[in-house]
Amino acid sequence: DDEDVLLAAKLLLKKHAHQVIIEKNPKKIPFLLNNDTYDVILLDMNFSKDTTSGKEGFEWLAHILEHDPSAVVIMITAFGDVEMAVRALKEGATDFVLKPWQNEKLLATISTAIKLKKSYKEVDKLKKAKKQLEEDINQPFKDIIGRSRAIQDVFNLIEKVAKTDANVLILGENGTGKELIARAIHQRSLRKDNSFISVDMGAITETLFESELFGHKKGAFTDAKEDRAGRFEIANEGTLFLDEIGNLSLPLQSKLLTVLQNRTVTRIGTNKAINIDIRLVCATNMNIHDMVQDNTFRQDLLYRINTVEIKLPPLRDRLDDIPLLAEHFIKQYAKKYRKEVKGISDDAIHKLKKYNWPGNIRELQHAIERAIIMTDDNTLDSADFLFLSPGASSGGSDVNTDNLNLDEVEKSVIQKAINIHDGNISKAAEELGLTRASLYRRLEKHGL
Repeated sequence: DDEDVLLAAKLLLKKHAHQVIIEKNPKKIPFLLNNDTYDVILLDMNFSKDTTSGKEGFEWLAHILEHDPSAVVIMITAFGDVEMAVRALKEGATDFVLKPWQNEKLLATISTAIKLKKSYKEVDKLKKAKKQLEEDINQPFKDIIGRSRAIQDVFNLIEKVAKTDANVLILGENGTGKELIARAIHQRSLRKDNSFISVDMGAITETLFESELFGHKKGAFTDAKEDRAGRFEIANEGTLFLDEIGNLSLPLQSKLLTVLQNRTVTRIGTNKAINIDIRLVCATNMNIHDMVQDNTFRQDLLYRINTVEIKLPPLRDRLDDIPLLAEHFIKQYAKKYRKEVKGISDDAIHKLKKYNWPGNIRELQHAIERAIIMTDDNTLDSADFLFLSPGASSGGSDVNTDNLNLDEVEKSVIQKAINIHDGNISKAAEELGLTRASLYRRLEKHGL
């Protein structure tokens, strides 16, 4: 509360710090904490006239640490109040300085505190990244399996793009393994020793978008009970994978574009911009180029995210990989369910190759899992896959392939998707690779 002391401290410290904020009124501490973050806070023990108890200092120390448990606070106390300073350390202060201070000792104390703050940040980032990775990593298999020409072309593209920092857009139907490709790009990149953070954009509500991606300060909104780093911050120096990016509304696309252009994020509840350094990989099962034409996806955002585009082939275009994939899943689920299943018959493979696999590799995985559970034999046979719908087998759909009129074919395919999903527009749109809005327009067009 002594302006002369504050100015003396500022004159000394501004030679060694990027910014020094001084304040004589402790009641402004909450405002300062809400509007910025500080590497070190120097806090006096007493503010009221003729008060020497240090009670105010302890109260404000508790308030600061409640707001930010990782805050580094150095207490300043009058000469001789060593016992009070020791109590301050026990209550969460990082260090203490006696008045009148020695300049060299004050600078040394602050320098040590800054290093401590940096280590706190690194530990906090590692903890959050570890927690996020544990939540995100749920791999159906560790490596990409396949020898077909279609998947080999994808491997070649991965090798070319992985070592660069180019943004990548992965296109493919549901179940083709888009996240697996994203992880392969990260694992072969120069950022492989840092975090790979995956975000399902389709599962994030509009209200939680900024909090999830950009983070928030404690108290920024009702449920913000602690400071939280967003996915961009956690992925700093690593790879951020935004899955189902085609599901973003236009307002959210605009917010994402701003972050990608500025390379900074601002947590909700603060005005401080945080620099980010990420490699961005996005994916969608939608026809994103058609969405640009329909004005449901921003063209400038598409330019940002698809420096390189990778198109994943559906399983029906890589049928030669079915035996390899089937063997892999058999080993995986035989072990999981403690079954003695050793392989799969040629007849079963033939049946699997005749099926159209609208759900792609994910559907094959579930088919093998179900067959493993239900079989009593050591080898899977065609009879173990009777549950596969013959209506979806190759060339056996309800679509009249003799009629090559595009409108009629489109109408038939849409009708089939609606029937399969019992009129559920969201699920039908997802399977067709369309937005709900696009599907509604087509329903109206065809009078369905």
